[in-house]
Amino acid sequence: MKAKVGDKLIEEGTHVGDHRRIGIITALRHDDGTPPYMVRWLDTGHEGLVYPGPDAHLEQSRAPDSQ
Repeated sequence: MKAKVGDKLIEEGTHVGDHRRIGIITALRHDDGTPPYMVRWLDTGHEGLVYPGPDAHLEQSRAPDSQ
């Protein structure tokens, strides 16, 4: 998993009743984009260090259109 600042980290719920969490990556700890990531969770606004598990995936942020 390799991310960049601005990408979305999506963690699927692993148990019945768990909800999907979506966060925005705000900082990288490694220049190559590997975990862990600083993530701001959209549902709570809390920011923390995340080591994504197997239930997580990335949604890359869109690059601005070049003119």
